[in-house]
Amino acid sequence: MLTRGLSGLLYIALLIGCFQNKYALIILFFVFGYISLIEFKKLIGLKSIIPNILFVILYGVFVYGKMVFNTILGLNEAIQILMVITIFVMLFLIKDLFSKKEIPLFASKRFILTTFYLTSAFIFIALIANYQNTFNSNILLGAFILIWVNDSFAYLVGKNFGKQKLFERISPKKTVEGFLGGLFFACIASYFIAKFVQTLDFTNWLFISIIVSVFGTFGDLIESKFKRQAGVKDSGTIMPGHGGLLDRLDSIIFAAPFIYLFLSLLNYVS
Repeated sequence: MLTRGLSGLLYIALLIGCFQNKYALIILFFVFGYISLIEFKKLIGLKSIIPNILFVILYGVFVYGKMVFNTILGLNEAIQILMVITIFVMLFLIKDLFSKKEIPLFASKRFILTTFYLTSAFIFIALIANYQNTFNSNILLGAFILIWVNDSFAYLVGKNFGKQKLFERISPKKTVEGFLGGLFFACIASYFIAKFVQTLDFTNWLFISIIVSVFGTFGDLIESKFKRQAGVKDSGTIMPGHGGLLDRLDSIIFAAPFIYLFLSLLNYVS
């Protein structure tokens, strides 16, 4: 427990520290994304170096290009196209989750997943901190807090009151009561985030809390299914007591494109 606690505190301190500076945040999620990519490639049995090269190129163009220069012709349109493709891939993964069969991992799908499930997710995680073309990490920090609140209370409520299994064949410990408890307390937390962060109003934070709880849970379950197929408990060992970075970031990885979509729509109508 001590090792797990210290490892978790270091992880949180690193996140919050790097959220204060645009370049530190860009570098942090580049490193996190690259490590997560290596872990994910092991899970799906992909040895090609092409996904690593694509990650460096796409992250550099979309994140560094958008957050530092924002003058590249057609970049905004390219980000929108990437977002649409990413969300479609995420929706197909949800479909695979409900299937009793294993997630198909033929050659082309492995490359699709590394590009439009993992690489693009880290692009949108970073771009959330560039809402309205201005660096402001408060929304991203708020999203992480909502994930922590959702996960913590889903565990506590599920452990003490959980009876009905959510996805027993994939994650036996998750319950419907736990999911609803996490969602409920994330919605409550959104009120306090709105009061203290003052970037978005309470209604918008409430929508983000629902997105985080629902799609973050899907992300956790989907990564669990990948691990079951690979026959491993954790995606890696980089965080003592926690497993791999992919284990810690699976919720935000899946939720980030949907949060970015919501912010894009919000920015369009405002």
